[in-house]
Amino acid sequence: MRKAPFILLLVLTFIAEAFACFVLVTRFKDIKTDPVKVNECIHSVSDNFGDASKYNKQLDYVVIDNDGKLLYKTKDGLSETVNEAIKSRGLILDLEVDGEIVGKVIFDYSMDDQIEGFKKNIVIGFCVIGGLQLVIVIAWYLYLKKNIIAPFTRLNDFAERVAEGNLDMPLTMDKGHIFGAFTESFDLMRSELKKARIAEKKASDDKKEMVAKLSHDIKTPVASIKSTSEIGMELTKEERTKEMFGVINDKTDQIKALVDNLFTSSVQDVNEIEVNPGAQPSEAISKLIKNSDYLNRAMVSDIPECNVFYDKLRLQQVFDNIFMNSYKYADTAISVNAELTDDYLVIRISDEGPGVKEEELPLLKEKYRRGSNTSEKDGAGLGLYLADYFMEKMDGKIGLRNLEPGFEVTIYLRLV
Repeated sequence: MRKAPFILLLVLTFIAEAFACFVLVTRFKDIKTDPVKVNECIHSVSDNFGDASKYNKQLDYVVIDNDGKLLYKTKDGLSETVNEAIKSRGLILDLEVDGEIVGKVIFDYSMDDQIEGFKKNIVIGFCVIGGLQLVIVIAWYLYLKKNIIAPFTRLNDFAERVAEGNLDMPLTMDKGHIFGAFTESFDLMRSELKKARIAEKKASDDKKEMVAKLSHDIKTPVASIKSTSEIGMELTKEERTKEMFGVINDKTDQIKALVDNLFTSSVQDVNEIEVNPGAQPSEAISKLIKNSDYLNRAMVSDIPECNVFYDKLRLQQVFDNIFMNSYKYADTAISVNAELTDDYLVIRISDEGPGVKEEELPLLKEKYRRGSNTSEKDGAGLGLYLADYFMEKMDGKIGLRNLEPGFEVTIYLRLV
């Protein structure tokens, strides 16, 4: 900290004050009566009384007789009476000639004027020195404010932002003050905390995404197992075998419930699931649809050749959710048709089920929303919500409508 110049200036002003006090005190002594000069003046007047040309004029004085009449004065403006001399603190001495007192000599030092002058000089001197000290103190305060108070305040504000979780705003580094090294260290700490938080968030998101994907992917084979066991139960004639198929059904229902719970908890932060779409050929879409049709009931038309913008993993999840819902709630054959428009590859997936109420259609894409006719079926109301979310992230969209009979989900994939 550059404090030496300020301290030196303060020391110099204190020395100047001490010197000024010494000079003033010394000069104040000078206004005292000089007895030698006074004695010389008195003797010169006494010895040469009546011949003013021979009077000693080292000091200013007035000579008056016993009646108060003015006999001589060294200059104008001096006190010419005893009363005036007393008021001006002049020195009044008897004038003795040949052993007889013939008058008085009044030495007028103008002490009031001199004292007032000294007072004025003292006030001016101390005002100048005090003003200089004030300037130094103000400059010292501004220096402290700029180099200590303000940086410390910024550090305090920065620490509060970090404590509140704001790790994006950097701390400006300034090595020109005492906290310069601290600002660099604090900003490095912020950077490391931000890196750690990003890594922690990514790990958490990856974990949630993995759980969501695995829990959803488990549903498809579980549904196949349940369907197969139900068919086996119907075909078998042996009671023992029926019981075993019944156990399989019960366990698949239990697994499904547990998976639903796991899936629901994992999608609480579904808006943080990463979607990475890109330009890809449409020929891969047929395989995605086939993978989602776990009961092999779908009639799929040819997919037009084109390039579309999508994330293969997320589009697979979209088809999985649509087929799962169709088989669960409609349990009919499914038809898949595709066509090209000016901007989109349009894929229509329809069944022959009862559909939903018209007023419920706009709500089905909301989280945890299900149609009123699905109360007897297990479900979390997340399938269409996830499908709609993924399609938005892929610059596409999803449409829902009732048919006569049936229900149709339309997928819009943006052409590139």
